[in-house]
Amino acid sequence: MVIVAARNEADRIADTLVALAEAFPSAEVVVADDASSDGTAELALARGAQVVSRRRPHGKGANVTAAAEAALDGATDGADSRPFLLCDADLGSSAVELSALVAALERPRCDVAVAAFRRRPGGGFGLTLGFARWAIERRCGYRAAAALSGQRAMRAAVLRDLLPFAPGYGLETAMTIDAVRTGYGVCELELELEHRATGRSLGGFLHRGRQLLDIARAYLSRRRDAKLRSRP
Repeated sequence: MVIVAARNEADRIADTLVALAEAFPSAEVVVADDASSDGTAELALARGAQVVSRRRPHGKGANVTAAAEAALDGATDGADSRPFLLCDADLGSSAVELSALVAALERPRCDVAVAAFRRRPGGGFGLTLGFARWAIERRCGYRAAAALSGQRAMRAAVLRDLLPFAPGYGLETAMTIDAVRTGYGVCELELELEHRATGRSLGGFLHRGRQLLDIARAYLSRRRDAKLRSRP
């Protein structure tokens, strides 16, 4: 099962879905569309994907949570070992590389596999990434390189334990914290991925500002003295 997070990705989602179909020819693909206004949902449907969408934006975390819960509810009994891949819609043709991420789940102590971009595209000044890394290490002791990566693989049983995801762009930071504190092993894998860089434009800085705020909220909601999640 592949869950693709999307908002206004009409110019890249078709290429992403084609690449995912090549990498995972028998997988179901669900696009978690956050009320896109540019035809993203229609393009996804035309490429054979299922679409989970609502009439107004709910943020990345809430939309991916809704898609994941719907996918898990439809899973048959005994399917807890089924792999799930979460990824972003702007990967384009490089999404074909994600087959290696799912394969990494066969490694010892790799319950959540996270893709790191081998070549980082230009963006901001690294403040948001640096804060996310700090927040993860502060809350659970894990030193993450790809703290903001939306490309993550895990089995159904692990996904169930990590839901619901944190709101908005706090999803990835909180997911890593929750996984480690629950006792799951996190591994990171460098892949030849590419995505749209936000750059040092006004729009880019506003986007990273929203990211930073959501990550800060996730950090505060997972304070050290909070009750840790526990595996059944």
